Amino acid sequence: ANIVEGEKVQVVNNNNGERIETYVIPGGRHSGIICLNGAAARKAQPGDEVIIITYAMMTPEEARTFKSISVFPDENNQLM
Repeated sequence: ANIVEGEKVQVVNNNNGERIETYVIPGGRHSGIICLNGAAARKAQPGDEVIIITYAMMTPEEARTFKSISVFPDENNQLM
């Protein structure tokens, strides 16, 4: 999904409505693990469906041609 280490993300939990802002810590490649650490860990439970949102700063000219990326993983968080 082109998310990089240290990048600020918003995590939206579809099960309980919680929204948090946090940063990315890399996990095992292709592990399918999404893990919230510290205080954020209280905002989701294993099995919850979450949306991870990233943001980009760009000029108006760049924004006109920007194409967003949407990823829809399977139940094991593997890309389909």
